[in-house]
Formats: sequence, structure tokens, C-alpha cells
Amino acid sequence: MPIDSATKQTSITQATLVKKARENLAYRPADVSPQRRVQRRYTMRRWSVRHARFLEWVYARFSHFFLLLHPFWNAVGYARAETPVKFVERHLKGLMFDCRMCGQCILSSTGMSCPMNCPKQLRNGPCGGVRSNGNCEVEPEMPCVWVKAWEGAQAMRGGEAIFHVQHPVDQSLRESSAWLRITAQAARARETGRSDAA
Repeated sequence: MPIDSATKQTSITQATLVKKARENLAYRPADVSPQRRVQRRYTMRRWSVRHARFLEWVYARFSHFFLLLHPFWNAVGYARAETPVKFVERHLKGLMFDCRMCGQCILSSTGMSCPMNCPKQLRNGPCGGVRSNGNCEVEPEMPCVWVKAWEGAQAMRGGEAIFHVQHPVDQSLRESSAWLRITAQAARARETGRSDAA
């Protein structure tokens, strides 16, 4: 029995809709298209790992400076400072480390290699699928984030921090400033220490 053209047209339309829906739901590792990763060639991420010791030194000075600004952040209000600081943090760390703005930065513990760039977002070491050339099993052109983390950690003074077990990602902190959160925590700890000593 021949299929009329209207039925054929309907089935083609439905198939097209299903295909489009499937493309929209397709898994994209770490919320970044692999094509964009390949285009960037991981140049800055590799540079950051190679210069992990220098960046560790810079970060120590920067975090000390940010802590000195605590009275200013407190006067302005950490919540109000969030937007401009987050803007700078996103662009600077995005350039240097391909930052995903998880709000729980652990670069100083992972050899300046951001674990959120792992397609599986593993926070405590590599999966069992690292290729023999040290690249990722999900994105074969990308060097494994944790192989690079190990390389960077070997160059750092505080490289043993890579052995610290990290907590799972708290999704409620995504798109927030890790700089401000860490500064507020350090200021609280310092004030608590002073009150305990008194």
C-alpha cells in the first residue's frame, strides 16, 4: 500500500525534530565544545603548568594583598564587590587556566592545572582512561588535566598539596568569586585566632 505524501512529510518532520532535540541534549564535556579547546591549542594552560612555581609565588603575594584589602571589602560589602571582582577573575583566570568559575579554586593544589577542565570534572586525580600519550580519553587532542597537574605540582614548593583529598564541587558556588570567598575565610580565621589569643 503506497504511503501518501502528507504522511511521508509528517514522518520526515518528526524525524528532523527528534534529531534536533538529540543535538541539543548532546553531552558537551565541561560545558565547552571540543572544537574551541582544539582551536586554543591549550597554549596558555601548558604555559601555566610549566611556570607553576612562579605562579605559586605570584598567587601568595596576590592573596596576601587581597587579605590586606579586607577592611575595604568589608566596608563596601563582599556581596557588592562580587560583580566587579568576578568580572576580573573570570577574564584573568579564563585566559591563564581556562577557568570554569566553579567558585572553589584549587589551582594551588593542582599544579596550576584546573581540574574543572577535565570532561569528567574529577577533583582527586585522573580516571583510568588516560591514553598512553598522556591525553584525555574523552577529548583525545587534550592533554589529561591530571597528568599536567602532576607535572606542575612537581615544580611547586607546596606541591605535596596535590595529595590532599578535595571535596566534591558545591554547585551552589558556581559563578561566584573564589578570590573573595577565600579572602573572607582567611579574614575570619585571622580574627578568630586573635580572639582566641586574647
